[in-house]
Amino acid sequence: MSKFIEAAYFSAKKHRDQKRKGNDASPYINHPLEVANLLANVGKVEDYDVLIGAILHDTVEDTETTKEEITELFGATVCGYVLEVTDDKSLPKAERKQLQIEHAPHLSNGAKLIKLCDKISNIRDVMENPPDFWDDERRLQYVEWGRKVVAGLRGVNENLEKHFDELTEKAIQEINKKV
Repeated sequence: MSKFIEAAYFSAKKHRDQKRKGNDASPYINHPLEVANLLANVGKVEDYDVLIGAILHDTVEDTETTKEEITELFGATVCGYVLEVTDDKSLPKAERKQLQIEHAPHLSNGAKLIKLCDKISNIRDVMENPPDFWDDERRLQYVEWGRKVVAGLRGVNENLEKHFDELTEKAIQEINKKV
């Protein structure tokens, strides 16, 4: 538990100046905390390396954090999970999105759990608190892309997959009602 709290503090410091893209611009740390919460309370995941990986999952991608820092502070297993779910920001966005679909089936189970909860959190945000400039079509495209990524994660946690399916079905119904 102490390492988990240390990871939450580390992540909060690393993301301190970042906000979510939604129109309420909530503190970024809410996202990794939600991912860990989904793992623990929906997925019933008790593996601390996975939970710590969830708290840290965006630090290498979105901050100046290095893989060496993660390994030194939290171990090679946690670092491995973080790196597996980290996008290469030097690539164009469309290519990064396609690579997520292609790589999803090949992730370790721990990374699949983190990626699945990341998609749940992001889709929930897109539905409940989208950026002002996102219209319904863009939100629908995001949900559909998320479904393609999650197709490659299937079989890792029934509770989380059911939660994802219910969320995306509701999202699609809501958007289609408006269209």
